Amino acid sequence: MALPLVLHVLLVAAAAAVARAPVAQAWGVEGHYMVCKIAESYLTSEASAAVKGLLPESAGGDLAAVCSWPDTERRQNPWSTPLHFADNPGDCKFSYARDCHGTKGEKDMCVVGGINNYTAALMDSSSPYNRTESLMFLAHFVGDVHQPMHCGRTADLGGNTVLVTWYTNRTNLHKVWDDKVIGTAMNRLYRDDLSTMIGAIKRNLTVAEKNEWEACPSPTTSCADKFAEESAELACPAYVGAEQFSNLEDEYFFKALPVVQIRIAQAGVRLAAILNRIFSGNNNSRLQTI
Repeated sequence: MALPLVLHVLLVAAAAAVARAPVAQAWGVEGHYMVCKIAESYLTSEASAAVKGLLPESAGGDLAAVCSWPDTERRQNPWSTPLHFADNPGDCKFSYARDCHGTKGEKDMCVVGGINNYTAALMDSSSPYNRTESLMFLAHFVGDVHQPMHCGRTADLGGNTVLVTWYTNRTNLHKVWDDKVIGTAMNRLYRDDLSTMIGAIKRNLTVAEKNEWEACPSPTTSCADKFAEESAELACPAYVGAEQFSNLEDEYFFKALPVVQIRIAQAGVRLAAILNRIFSGNNNSRLQTI
């Protein structure tokens, strides 16, 4: 099985990574934690055992504990930076051929390529790549691709250069979606308790929604291109009312919060579905890279 550049050749993309700066952490620590906690609750017993067996000892058997690790890795080794996003020219669409390559034409250089390749690495028992790191990257990137501004406009680096004020704090539009909406919701609605917010998100998740979100009609891909298409479409309205130097308060918060909660739920459900396909013995048709 071919595993393009994601784990090796990406060193070539260091220049692209630098060009991406400034970079905010996708979803922030809290958002990634919630995605992985939700995913853990939907794993089969077989997949759960496999995941725990791959986690580093420091995780204590908790996938959520290491879901932000790739952001630390990105700061130390910038080669992975382009794998956290899939920006577009601003047309509210994602195209793998157009949007998933490095500045020098390197293939698979976007979050969708990362998901597909790390999935392939985990499904191939003969893969030479570190399976623990592959798991942590995969879990993180599934969270990333569901954050709308990770499929935002190339011109403003997914909202990173759109400077705004969030209530009284100066920040940028990307960071608003990474963690400001979550932080405000935690403080105002969930008593600063992550488990309470996770519980509320799960209670609002219907069986029909879960079944729809975890479905992947193609047996040969992770369906991550679909996730990016959704985020690209959601990114366009996220820019509305958030022009340069805007002051964003309640009106924007209450518009963004339902989107954030749904995307976190979708990411958790879909991550579990991918891990279940990998580890639950139903992978006769192995996932391939696009």
